Amino acid sequence: MRPFTFTQVQDVDTAVQEVSAEGAKFIAGGTNLLDLMKIDVMSPSHLVDITKIALNTIEETEEGGLRLGALVTNADTAYHELVESRYPLLSHAILAGATAQLRNMATNGGNLLQRTRCYYFYDTQTPCNKREPGSGCSAIKGYNRDLAILGTSEHCIATHPSDMCVALAALEATVRVKGPQGERTIPFAEFHRLPGDTPHLDSNLQPDEIITAIDLPAQGFAQHYTYLKLRDRASYAFALVSVAAALDLEGSTIKKARIALGGVAHKPWRVPEAEAFLQGKEVTTENFRRVAEAYLLGAKGYGDNTFKVELAKRAIVRALEQATKMEPTS
Repeated sequence: MRPFTFTQVQDVDTAVQEVSAEGAKFIAGGTNLLDLMKIDVMSPSHLVDITKIALNTIEETEEGGLRLGALVTNADTAYHELVESRYPLLSHAILAGATAQLRNMATNGGNLLQRTRCYYFYDTQTPCNKREPGSGCSAIKGYNRDLAILGTSEHCIATHPSDMCVALAALEATVRVKGPQGERTIPFAEFHRLPGDTPHLDSNLQPDEIITAIDLPAQGFAQHYTYLKLRDRASYAFALVSVAAALDLEGSTIKKARIALGGVAHKPWRVPEAEAFLQGKEVTTENFRRVAEAYLLGAKGYGDNTFKVELAKRAIVRALEQATKMEPTS
């Protein structure tokens, strides 16, 4: 780990001012950043500790939704009474990730900004465009079993590792941020980026901006939902494929459907046009299969991960069937 300076701030405006310095990064729970610093993947010259800022509450909004403070821990979010009762999809997704110890430390804002777990990103002896732009992508012709099959580019096939973000994508959350130019909101679908030719940029958050909160809309799909996570072992593993599925049903007719995939792309993957197909349709396995096919259009395997294409299709069908039956998890 390289030397760095450290400042603790008490308010958002000071935090924004401090992080504007070259080489500065925010630190809160630090569950991902500190690991990357130890192995020299990230080497900020200045850390800005934001844990004392008053962004650690969960409150109802005037629109009938819920505002999750950026510094609320993942554990406190998952077990919060209003989250459990009104947004159980989010609660289940959070509890499917990491370990209890990490969830006790990790923050909501930090979860959105965690980096990929691609083997080559973590190995500083191999080329990686995400770690060193222009050096190449070792994963495309290397071992890529855990990596992306959708939204990839010739420069990167990394995946976003978060479970929480998959649920937030399905719920159509909004991210609130603040920078030198003031406050702004980012729809969750626009927060994370696909790799394109700039895979080192994970999100559309500017370097001098701070996440202050995540807003959940009024509709939480609390009746018919599921979070399905398929992985190599039952706990403490990242998803090969995950599905956050949420349905609004009237009898056996689908009024609204939301589906987000994890473990398959550089960001939580949604296809709104495929979701719209289900509107007004009956709950049938055949309709679910047609949606699954639409979600995987353009999917491309790279050898070790080619199996994910069929796995993701089957996972979508299974998740929608579970949501219909009010089975929240497997």
